[in-house]
Amino acid sequence: MVVPTARPQRAERPGRSKAAGRSIGAVWLRMLAVVAAGFALYAGSPPRELWWLAPIAFAVFAAVLRGRKARAGFGYGLLFGFAFLLPLLGWLQDFLGADFGPWPWLGVAGVQALFVALGGAGMARVSRLPGAPVWMAAVFVAAEALRSAVPFGGFPWGRLAFTQDTGLFLPLAALGGTAVVSFAVAVVGGGLAELARRARTPRRWAAPLAAVLVPVVGGLAMLPFIGTDPNAGTARVAIVQGNAPNLGLGLLYEDGVLHSNHIAAAQQLAADQAKGPLDFVVLPEQVGSWGPSRTDPDLSGVAAQLGVPLVVGGLGKDPDGSLRNQIVRWDPATGAGDRYVKQHLVPFAETIPMRPVARLVSPFVDRFRSDMVPDDKPGVLDVGGVRLGVGICYDVAYDDVFTGATQEGATLLAVPTNNAWYGHSEMSYQQLAMSRLRAVEHGRAVLVAATSGVSAVVQPDGTVTQQTELFTAQNLIAEVPLRSTQTLATRLGSAPMWTLVVLGVGAVALSWWRPRRTADA
Repeated sequence: MVVPTARPQRAERPGRSKAAGRSIGAVWLRMLAVVAAGFALYAGSPPRELWWLAPIAFAVFAAVLRGRKARAGFGYGLLFGFAFLLPLLGWLQDFLGADFGPWPWLGVAGVQALFVALGGAGMARVSRLPGAPVWMAAVFVAAEALRSAVPFGGFPWGRLAFTQDTGLFLPLAALGGTAVVSFAVAVVGGGLAELARRARTPRRWAAPLAAVLVPVVGGLAMLPFIGTDPNAGTARVAIVQGNAPNLGLGLLYEDGVLHSNHIAAAQQLAADQAKGPLDFVVLPEQVGSWGPSRTDPDLSGVAAQLGVPLVVGGLGKDPDGSLRNQIVRWDPATGAGDRYVKQHLVPFAETIPMRPVARLVSPFVDRFRSDMVPDDKPGVLDVGGVRLGVGICYDVAYDDVFTGATQEGATLLAVPTNNAWYGHSEMSYQQLAMSRLRAVEHGRAVLVAATSGVSAVVQPDGTVTQQTELFTAQNLIAEVPLRSTQTLATRLGSAPMWTLVVLGVGAVALSWWRPRRTADA
């Protein structure tokens, strides 16, 4: 009888075991690096004036992705995006956390991080192509464009460009808008990563050094061309910030308080008219609520006291019953006149997809029984002899709103907004940074009128000359330049963004075709 004997197990080779351990250790180090880079990108975002952290953070991200497979790029991108967006969107937790827990905050940050992960996968694919920093930057801009469009109209918050409101690359907004500014930050980061990789081979520094220096020199070279002169005259304007109680979600049903606070603040402005005449007055979003007849004796009265038109935001109901978030020109003699209707509605607030599910994460489901209706027309109002371009709150994050208004002849821009929901968070300052970028992008002064702050007067070069504090009642009066010349970014519109999207997508396609071509050869 043959007794089977156990086969001796092959001993693990010490070298193989150590190599596996080093590989796992390297993966953990890379994961820690992208998490640190994502948080550094957040640290470089407003209200902090640490714009230079953005290209450094992106350099670490690009270095980790260099030469990786697409699925590894997706994973590292997810970590990078989540580490950046989770703290950046912390104001969602301040707003909804007490009633709905962390799920809305985690959900929005997680969905947006998925788009960064897609960008990471594409960046990893193109990282082996010649000129990798350029293609990686173009892929990232394409991912930003995608998440600014889908789902539910997109969510552009946290684009690289919005870290540069005080930065060296801000003047590039006048050339090609947010897409070019984001591209500049990303390509500099990619160039820095490539320079670090080639540190021991100085003869190969030329291409990555160019990737770093061209955007830097471009930003510096553009500075003298950022026009601030009042080539279409000036306007003396006032911004009314009537304040709101810091109630978070409790503010949902306090429309009357917002209305009365701003009427009182406007009446105080009228009492201070000894300081000089005005051309018009801007009040924030959500000051009134109007039916189809659009009457408001309080607003008509204060407009008559001031003797100039008001630009005021409110919720309106049209004759067909549709709800509109709108900005109305309120004339001292004739009352409500022309209006602008918000183009980009906030999902799960002003428009409610999947209402039965949305009720679990949004209080607006019960506040608004039907969705608001957007419009697609540029917001240009003739007010006090001024062509005023208007965008409401969330609109400022999108490229098309003020591009359309400026192309239609706006000589001054305004952003009426209501940020009182978000308490003493960074949200208002993040939004102000977007207004500063829009000012440079279109060469226009911008008036930010907020219910509870931050209201501000922004010059065409992005400089803030007046600014209120949060949760204070305060009126601002300023003489602002009116400008009619159009920047290259205004004239080109979305062309720079689409060019970079095509470059990014094309580079990814080439990365799939190139290895096959090499194999066939």
